[in-house]
Amino acid sequence: MKKIYICLFCFCIFLSILYGLSFSQGGLQLPVLSSPEEYGDIFIDRVSTKNKVTPVVFSHWIHRVKYTCRVCHDELEIAMKSSETEILCGKGEAKGERHCVKCHNGKESFAFAPKDAEGENCKRCHNADSSPNRQKFFELQGKLPRSKFGNEIDWGKALNDGLIKPKDSLSDKTRTIVHDKILTLKAEMSGISPAVFPHKTHEQWLDCANCHPEIFNIKKKTTKNLKMANMLKGEACAICHLRVAFPLNDCKRCHPKMRG
Repeated sequence: MKKIYICLFCFCIFLSILYGLSFSQGGLQLPVLSSPEEYGDIFIDRVSTKNKVTPVVFSHWIHRVKYTCRVCHDELEIAMKSSETEILCGKGEAKGERHCVKCHNGKESFAFAPKDAEGENCKRCHNADSSPNRQKFFELQGKLPRSKFGNEIDWGKALNDGLIKPKDSLSDKTRTIVHDKILTLKAEMSGISPAVFPHKTHEQWLDCANCHPEIFNIKKKTTKNLKMANMLKGEACAICHLRVAFPLNDCKRCHPKMRG
Protein backbone atom coordinates (compact mmCIF):
# COMPACT_ATOMS: atom_id res chain seq x y z
CA MET A 1 0.00 0.00 0.00
CA LYS A 2 2.86 2.32 0.85
CA LYS A 3 4.39 1.77 -2.60
CA ILE A 4 1.07 2.61 -4.23
CA TYR A 5 0.86 5.91 -2.34
CA ILE A 6 4.44 6.75 -3.33
CA CYS A 7 3.67 5.98 -6.99
CA LEU A 8 0.49 8.08 -6.87
CA PHE A 9 2.43 10.91 -5.22
CA CYS A 10 5.12 10.80 -7.92
CA PHE A 11 2.46 10.67 -10.64
CA CYS A 12 0.77 13.76 -9.19
CA ILE A 13 4.08 15.61 -9.15
CA PHE A 14 4.64 14.63 -12.77
CA LEU A 15 1.19 15.92 -13.74
CA SER A 16 1.82 19.16 -11.86
CA ILE A 17 5.09 19.73 -13.68
CA LEU A 18 3.50 18.85 -17.02
CA TYR A 19 0.56 21.16 -16.34
CA GLY A 20 2.88 23.91 -15.21
CA LEU A 21 4.92 23.71 -18.39
CA SER A 22 1.82 23.75 -20.54
CA PHE A 23 0.33 26.58 -18.51
CA SER A 24 3.45 28.69 -18.59
CA GLN A 25 3.45 28.55 -22.37
CA GLY A 26 -0.30 28.98 -22.55
CA GLY A 27 -0.56 25.79 -24.57
CA LEU A 28 1.11 27.62 -27.46
CA GLN A 29 3.61 26.13 -29.87
CA LEU A 30 6.44 28.64 -29.65
CA PRO A 31 9.04 28.59 -32.43
CA VAL A 32 12.37 26.83 -31.95
CA LEU A 33 15.02 29.47 -31.32
CA SER A 34 18.23 29.83 -33.27
CA SER A 35 21.57 29.66 -31.48
CA PRO A 36 22.48 32.97 -29.73
CA GLU A 37 25.01 34.01 -32.39
CA GLU A 38 22.45 33.42 -35.15
CA TYR A 39 19.38 34.79 -33.39
CA GLY A 40 18.14 37.88 -35.23
CA ASP A 41 19.84 36.93 -38.50
CA ILE A 42 17.51 37.79 -41.37
CA PHE A 43 17.65 35.89 -44.66
CA ILE A 44 17.22 38.27 -47.61
CA ASP A 45 16.59 36.75 -51.00
CA ARG A 46 14.40 39.09 -53.01
CA VAL A 47 16.22 38.54 -56.32
CA SER A 48 19.58 36.98 -55.36
CA THR A 49 18.81 33.32 -56.12
CA LYS A 50 16.93 34.36 -59.24
CA ASN A 51 20.10 36.09 -60.45
CA LYS A 52 22.29 33.15 -59.36
CA VAL A 53 23.86 35.14 -56.52
CA THR A 54 24.30 33.94 -52.95
CA PRO A 55 21.53 35.45 -50.75
CA VAL A 56 22.23 37.94 -47.97
CA VAL A 57 22.13 37.26 -44.25
CA PHE A 58 21.68 40.47 -42.25
CA SER A 59 23.00 40.14 -38.71
CA HIS A 60 21.09 42.36 -36.28
CA TRP A 61 23.51 42.02 -33.35
CA ILE A 62 26.41 43.42 -35.39
CA HIS A 63 24.42 46.50 -36.39
CA ARG A 64 22.60 46.89 -33.08
CA VAL A 65 25.82 47.82 -31.29
CA LYS A 66 26.33 50.75 -33.68
CA TYR A 67 22.80 51.95 -34.50
CA THR A 68 19.33 51.98 -33.01
CA CYS A 69 16.58 50.24 -34.96
CA ARG A 70 15.05 53.54 -36.11
CA VAL A 71 18.13 54.45 -38.19
CA CYS A 72 17.39 51.68 -40.69
CA HIS A 73 13.64 51.27 -40.24
CA ASP A 74 12.77 54.96 -40.10
CA GLU A 75 15.47 57.19 -41.56
CA LEU A 76 16.59 54.76 -44.26
CA GLU A 77 13.03 53.51 -44.86
CA ILE A 78 13.90 49.80 -44.78
CA ALA A 79 10.76 47.77 -44.16
CA MET A 80 10.50 45.54 -41.09
CA LYS A 81 9.52 42.59 -43.26
CA SER A 82 12.45 40.73 -44.80
CA SER A 83 13.02 41.14 -48.55
CA GLU A 84 10.22 43.69 -48.86
CA THR A 85 12.45 46.68 -49.55
CA GLU A 86 14.06 46.85 -52.97
CA ILE A 87 17.79 47.06 -52.25
CA LEU A 88 19.85 46.76 -55.42
CA CYS A 89 23.64 46.80 -55.23
CA GLY A 90 24.17 46.71 -58.99
CA LYS A 91 27.21 44.44 -58.62
CA GLY A 92 28.76 46.92 -56.23
CA GLU A 93 28.00 49.97 -58.33
CA ALA A 94 25.11 51.34 -56.24
CA LYS A 95 25.18 55.12 -55.95
CA GLY A 96 23.47 57.70 -53.75
CA GLU A 97 22.58 57.58 -50.06
CA ARG A 98 19.62 55.24 -49.86
CA HIS A 99 19.38 52.13 -47.73
CA CYS A 100 22.64 50.25 -47.05
CA VAL A 101 24.71 52.58 -49.24
CA LYS A 102 24.17 55.40 -46.75
CA CYS A 103 26.61 53.78 -44.31
CA HIS A 104 28.48 51.33 -46.52
CA ASN A 105 30.37 54.09 -48.29
CA GLY A 106 33.94 53.28 -47.29
CA LYS A 107 33.89 55.88 -44.51
CA GLU A 108 31.15 54.92 -42.09
CA SER A 109 31.63 51.23 -42.88
CA PHE A 110 33.14 49.05 -45.60
CA ALA A 111 32.29 50.25 -49.09
CA PHE A 112 29.45 48.71 -51.06
CA ALA A 113 31.62 48.33 -54.18
CA PRO A 114 33.95 45.32 -54.34
CA LYS A 115 37.64 45.91 -53.71
CA ASP A 116 38.86 43.60 -56.44
CA ALA A 117 37.84 41.25 -59.24
CA GLU A 118 37.05 38.56 -56.68
CA GLY A 119 34.34 40.74 -55.19
CA GLU A 120 35.77 40.70 -51.67
CA ASN A 121 33.14 43.02 -50.23
CA CYS A 122 30.31 41.28 -52.08
CA LYS A 123 30.91 38.20 -49.96
CA ARG A 124 30.57 40.21 -46.75
CA CYS A 125 26.87 40.74 -47.49
CA HIS A 126 26.09 37.84 -49.81
CA ASN A 127 27.13 35.41 -47.10
CA ALA A 128 24.32 32.86 -46.75
CA ASP A 129 26.73 30.04 -47.53
CA SER A 130 29.17 30.94 -44.75
CA SER A 131 29.14 30.59 -40.95
CA PRO A 132 28.58 33.47 -38.51
CA ASN A 133 31.57 35.04 -36.79
CA ARG A 134 31.13 33.18 -33.52
CA GLN A 135 34.32 34.46 -31.94
CA LYS A 136 33.33 38.08 -32.49
CA PHE A 137 29.85 37.41 -31.13
CA PHE A 138 30.98 35.65 -27.96
CA GLU A 139 33.55 38.38 -27.29
CA LEU A 140 30.73 40.93 -27.43
CA GLN A 141 28.36 38.76 -25.40
CA GLY A 142 30.95 38.43 -22.64
CA LYS A 143 31.06 42.22 -22.21
CA LEU A 144 27.31 42.80 -21.95
CA PRO A 145 24.53 41.93 -19.46
CA ARG A 146 23.08 38.49 -20.02
CA SER A 147 19.53 37.24 -20.51
CA LYS A 148 18.13 33.74 -20.98
CA PHE A 149 16.75 33.98 -24.51
CA GLY A 150 17.51 35.28 -27.99
CA ASN A 151 21.09 36.51 -28.26
CA GLU A 152 21.23 35.93 -24.48
CA ILE A 153 22.11 39.62 -24.21
CA ASP A 154 20.00 42.14 -22.31
CA TRP A 155 20.20 44.90 -24.92
CA GLY A 156 18.01 47.32 -22.95
CA LYS A 157 20.23 47.14 -19.87
CA ALA A 158 23.36 47.38 -22.03
CA LEU A 159 21.98 50.61 -23.52
CA ASN A 160 20.86 52.09 -20.19
CA ASP A 161 24.17 51.23 -18.51
CA GLY A 162 26.13 52.93 -21.30
CA LEU A 163 27.88 49.71 -22.32
CA ILE A 164 26.76 50.31 -25.90
CA LYS A 165 26.20 53.72 -27.47
CA PRO A 166 24.41 53.18 -30.78
CA LYS A 167 23.75 56.17 -33.01
CA ASP A 168 20.12 57.21 -32.85
CA SER A 169 20.26 59.22 -36.06
CA LEU A 170 22.53 59.71 -39.05
CA SER A 171 21.83 63.46 -38.91
CA ASP A 172 22.98 65.95 -36.28
CA LYS A 173 19.52 66.23 -34.79
CA THR A 174 19.07 65.24 -31.15
CA ARG A 175 15.98 63.18 -30.48
CA THR A 176 14.23 63.20 -27.10
CA ILE A 177 11.92 60.63 -25.53
CA VAL A 178 8.39 62.04 -25.69
CA HIS A 179 6.35 59.24 -24.15
CA ASP A 180 7.43 57.26 -21.08
CA LYS A 181 4.05 55.85 -20.07
CA ILE A 182 3.88 52.16 -19.15
CA LEU A 183 0.76 50.43 -20.41
CA THR A 184 -0.80 47.49 -18.56
CA LEU A 185 -2.50 45.01 -20.88
CA LYS A 186 -4.91 42.39 -19.60
CA ALA A 187 -4.03 38.88 -20.78
CA GLU A 188 -6.58 37.02 -22.89
CA MET A 189 -5.91 33.67 -21.15
CA SER A 190 -7.21 33.16 -17.61
CA GLY A 191 -4.54 32.75 -14.97
CA ILE A 192 -1.95 34.73 -16.91
CA SER A 193 -0.80 37.98 -15.31
CA PRO A 194 -1.14 41.23 -17.28
CA ALA A 195 1.50 42.23 -19.79
CA VAL A 196 3.30 45.54 -19.52
CA PHE A 197 4.42 47.76 -22.38
CA PRO A 198 7.06 50.40 -21.51
CA HIS A 199 6.98 53.13 -24.15
CA LYS A 200 10.33 54.57 -23.08
CA THR A 201 12.19 51.29 -23.62
CA HIS A 202 10.82 50.97 -27.13
CA GLU A 203 11.27 54.63 -27.99
CA GLN A 204 14.97 54.34 -27.15
CA TRP A 205 15.30 52.02 -30.13
CA LEU A 206 12.40 52.89 -32.42
CA ASP A 207 10.33 55.76 -33.72
CA CYS A 208 6.62 56.07 -32.89
CA ALA A 209 5.85 55.76 -36.62
CA ASN A 210 7.36 52.25 -36.66
CA CYS A 211 4.38 51.01 -34.64
CA HIS A 212 1.63 53.62 -35.03
CA PRO A 213 -0.84 53.54 -36.63
CA GLU A 214 -0.12 50.68 -39.05
CA ILE A 215 0.68 47.98 -36.47
CA PHE A 216 -1.13 49.36 -33.43
CA ASN A 217 -4.08 51.72 -33.60
CA ILE A 218 -3.54 54.62 -31.20
CA LYS A 219 -7.18 54.68 -30.08
CA LYS A 220 -7.76 52.67 -26.92
CA LYS A 221 -8.93 49.05 -27.33
CA THR A 222 -9.01 49.25 -31.12
CA THR A 223 -6.09 46.95 -31.93
CA LYS A 224 -7.62 43.58 -32.78
CA ASN A 225 -4.56 41.42 -33.41
CA LEU A 226 -2.89 41.76 -30.00
CA LYS A 227 -3.27 38.08 -29.19
CA MET A 228 -0.63 35.42 -28.67
CA ALA A 229 -2.12 33.24 -31.39
CA ASN A 230 -1.73 36.11 -33.86
CA MET A 231 1.78 36.90 -32.64
CA LEU A 232 2.85 33.37 -33.51
CA LYS A 233 1.87 34.27 -37.08
CA GLY A 234 4.30 37.19 -36.97
CA GLU A 235 1.73 39.90 -36.27
CA ALA A 236 1.68 42.76 -33.74
CA CYS A 237 4.55 42.56 -31.20
CA ALA A 238 5.95 39.51 -32.98
CA ILE A 239 7.07 41.63 -35.92
CA CYS A 240 10.10 42.17 -33.67
CA HIS A 241 9.60 39.76 -30.77
CA LEU A 242 9.58 36.54 -32.74
CA ARG A 243 13.05 36.36 -34.25
CA VAL A 244 14.85 39.68 -33.61
CA ALA A 245 14.13 41.41 -30.28
CA PHE A 246 13.92 39.15 -27.21
CA PRO A 247 11.59 36.29 -28.21
CA LEU A 248 8.09 35.36 -27.08
CA ASN A 249 9.63 32.45 -25.16
CA ASP A 250 10.83 34.98 -22.56
CA CYS A 251 7.36 35.17 -21.01
CA LYS A 252 8.26 37.12 -17.87
CA ARG A 253 9.78 39.99 -19.80
CA CYS A 254 6.24 40.94 -20.86
CA HIS A 255 4.30 39.27 -18.02
CA PRO A 256 6.58 40.15 -15.06
CA LYS A 257 4.22 38.80 -12.39
CA MET A 258 3.95 35.38 -14.00
CA ARG A 259 4.83 32.49 -11.74
CA GLY A 260 7.57 30.02 -12.61
